[in-house]
Amino acid sequence: MAEAVTQEGITEVGTMKRQHYSMIINGERVESSTGEVFETYNPAKGEVLATVAKASKEEAEKAVQAARNAFDHGKWRKYPIGKRARVLNKIAAIMRERFKELVEIEVLNSGKSVGAAQVQINQSIEDFEFYAGAIVGHRGEVNNMPYGFFNYTHKEPVGVCAQIIPWNYPMMMAAWKIAPAIAAGCSVVVKPASLTPITAIILNEICHEAGVPEGVVNTIPGSGEVVGDYLVQHKDVNKVAFTGSTPTGRDIMEKASGTLKRLTLELGGKSPNIVFEDADLEAAVPGSLFGIFFNTGQSCEARSRMFVHESIYDEFMEQFVAKTKKLKLGDPFDKGTHVGSIISRSQLEKIDAYVQSAVEDGATILTGGKEMQIEGFENGYWYEPTIIVDVTPDMKAVREEIFGPVVVVEKFSDEKDVIKRANDTEYGLGSAVWTTNQARATRVAHQIEAGIVMVNSPFSAFPGTPFGGYKQSGFGRELSVETLDLYMEDKSVLAYYGSKPLNPFGV
Repeated sequence: MAEAVTQEGITEVGTMKRQHYSMIINGERVESSTGEVFETYNPAKGEVLATVAKASKEEAEKAVQAARNAFDHGKWRKYPIGKRARVLNKIAAIMRERFKELVEIEVLNSGKSVGAAQVQINQSIEDFEFYAGAIVGHRGEVNNMPYGFFNYTHKEPVGVCAQIIPWNYPMMMAAWKIAPAIAAGCSVVVKPASLTPITAIILNEICHEAGVPEGVVNTIPGSGEVVGDYLVQHKDVNKVAFTGSTPTGRDIMEKASGTLKRLTLELGGKSPNIVFEDADLEAAVPGSLFGIFFNTGQSCEARSRMFVHESIYDEFMEQFVAKTKKLKLGDPFDKGTHVGSIISRSQLEKIDAYVQSAVEDGATILTGGKEMQIEGFENGYWYEPTIIVDVTPDMKAVREEIFGPVVVVEKFSDEKDVIKRANDTEYGLGSAVWTTNQARATRVAHQIEAGIVMVNSPFSAFPGTPFGGYKQSGFGRELSVETLDLYMEDKSVLAYYGSKPLNPFGV
């Protein structure tokens, strides 16, 4: 069964909040050929939110072929740059008109606080606006050549892109990937996380309403083992962009090698947060608080390893623990709520297992460390913001990504030592440095092995700032002008315009 996704079709639904969501293939709402659906939840309450059509390999194939046909024979890649830019701006305008609805659905499907959702939906809108502007000025070059020769480079879209979206920032990560890809002229097949598929589906509908042609954006919710693997290995997919865990990223890299696909991998993190003795505590304490507990700690660049100089350790920790205890957990739609729910029961149990392993290894919990019961949300998945001290570098809680509201804290005594300890990890995504000494800030930033260094700032990214990692945090950069090059080929055109014919062999 298929239903065209048009502006009128969306109006008939009446609201973006529904009991059932279909996948989108070639501009149509499509159900699974197997008849399968899956339930997606409101994790704050532990209740079913809606059912979603579950893609099989058959739908994955249809989506790839729709994208392939749209790229090879469609008009999107041939649109003048200015026209593509206008469509991206219209996508942003529609999203802005429906801002409250998008925020509501994101909160319901992810359990995050309304404040976090508002920030993330707003950045999603800004992503489309940013790439609408960035693509206009993104062009090739004319190169210096010997007399009689002319060379220029021409940027062309790479082709069909599979984009695999994580559950922690459902709409924002979809926007990070879709916006630069379609700005470049590519066609995409989006596989949202099964835990949070709704806003990616709605974004696909908005793309069509704004004027993106059929087949350019396709969204197929389904399992990573079936749909994800199928896309990664498909010969007609030219590029894969993935955000998620490092083990899954390794698996994707191996499977994509069979067809030499381009890859962008934004993977795990265990980011250091370094507080020097001259830090402004009025900034460093709340900034560090935000760095770990924003989005319930479910962020790949969460600053989950904190290093505090021994001379200010007691003062800093007294303030940090006190502020942590003041964080409000509860109704995600309450504007006073700071920390939302955990995404699922299994993720909550994983977080708690890390915390308990740290205690068993001799660490001390200063606050938190257990599941919470929230009045009115008793069946939801809630975990106390947790601070762990007396840790050692070999503990699992120190070395492995927990992906929850848990921070481990260590003392340090000198700059050289803390840089070494900060870099003692397989990851290299985010990092933070708190100091009022600009020379030290620059010196340390240049030695930290991470793609992002936040200096006296809790914020890791704005549209236009490259986001990506070193080491096993992946490669490639998102959210920036450089991202466009990851969705484009550079073609070199070399011409001879001399008056005499060239005869290299002289025969």
